[in-house]
Amino acid sequence: MTPNTATEPLVTTLPASEPGSWMGMLVIFLLILQTVLIIGLQRSRLSNKRARKALKESQKALEEKIQDRTKSLHRINDLLIDEVARHEQTGRQLRETKLYLQSMINSMPSIIIGVTLEGEVTHWNAAAENTFEIFSNEALGRNITELLPLFPVTINVIRGSIRGGEPYSIQHTQHQEDEKKRYFEITIYPLISSSEQGAVIRVDDVTMKVTIENLMIQNEKMYSLGEVAAGIAHEINNPLSVILQNVQNIVRRTDSHFGTNRARANELGIDVENIDRYLKAREIPGMLDSIREAGERSATIVRNMLEFSHNSQRKTSLIDVKHLIEQTIALSRSIQLKNSEEKGLQVITEFSDSLPVISASAPELQQVLLNLLRNAKQALQSNNIENPSIWVRTYAQDNQLVIEVQDNGPGMTDTIRQHIFEPFFTTKDVGSGTGLGLSVSYFIITERHQGTIDVKTAPGKGSNFIIKLPI
Repeated sequence: MTPNTATEPLVTTLPASEPGSWMGMLVIFLLILQTVLIIGLQRSRLSNKRARKALKESQKALEEKIQDRTKSLHRINDLLIDEVARHEQTGRQLRETKLYLQSMINSMPSIIIGVTLEGEVTHWNAAAENTFEIFSNEALGRNITELLPLFPVTINVIRGSIRGGEPYSIQHTQHQEDEKKRYFEITIYPLISSSEQGAVIRVDDVTMKVTIENLMIQNEKMYSLGEVAAGIAHEINNPLSVILQNVQNIVRRTDSHFGTNRARANELGIDVENIDRYLKAREIPGMLDSIREAGERSATIVRNMLEFSHNSQRKTSLIDVKHLIEQTIALSRSIQLKNSEEKGLQVITEFSDSLPVISASAPELQQVLLNLLRNAKQALQSNNIENPSIWVRTYAQDNQLVIEVQDNGPGMTDTIRQHIFEPFFTTKDVGSGTGLGLSVSYFIITERHQGTIDVKTAPGKGSNFIIKLPI
């Protein structure tokens, strides 16, 4: 239907009829009905037109809203993409930081173990893997007391450190198969965190530190001994010189062969021969010899103390160590120990081929070797050792000449070994030793010859003194 037809009224020509006839009434009714229909149709068209217009406006508004929403979604999507990128970057940085920190912890020589309040292992670094021979994947999640039953850290100690909020340190000593000691410092650090409770256990091998500290203490003792020795030596030397001089005079003035003694005896009317027989009958010459030997031994001790405290002038030369050792062993055999016959004792020498000569003081090295041989003999004979033997070995190693004096005696405990080179320290009975032999030997080797002297020993396994001298 076109707009023209929509606005023009519909006119229908009907045949004339009589007024009041039914046909007329029908025509009127039809006209009215047609008019009503035309009006309703017109209104419907107008309403439809307005609806289409409103629909277009709504569609336009909806399209604008969709465009706005699409733009907003694009913006949100861009923000989400940026946020995801930032999260990925943060995650990558966290992973890199974790790997870096883990690499740092694994590079540390210290053992690092992370534990919870209940002792469950949360971290296990490379040093812990190497020391305990337990891989990280085997250690994580297990209780440390179950994982390391001999570890000197208990759950109560861990909890006490965590609850107290302060580090806790302990010293741990571990014995090795060769009877040497290793020293460890164990520190428990509580974690500073409001969400989780735990601790970090750090274990450091401080054997070298303890060894250096002991050497420093040893050196301090040596320096202190030097000052004391100098004072004692000067105080003893004067009366000792008087004793030795008077003993020498007594021996000379009681000797019947001296003409002066005979002349003086004749003036007094005394028979020198009778006096000589009387003195021998009463063993007076032997007593005088004992006094002289004791005085000379005391003078030797004093001289050692003086040499120990002062760098006295001495001569060094190129010496053949093999010849020196053979000479020292022969000299040692000629010196009998008190109340000892050295029955069954063997001294076995082992010399490597082509031993180099060294620049040293032969008397001082001989003194050291005599001290070691004497100590070995005393240890063997005072404990009734079966097949007592002493081995003396010499060889070159790492530009050093090594001399070993080993015995199969009773050995020493670790406590005695730590103090064996200290001045005046002795395990012998009172009157059997001064405790200066090994300390003087230590001084001669380390200070005079820039070498080292050490001992490997264990109860029931004998002792092996090892001297290393620079070639």
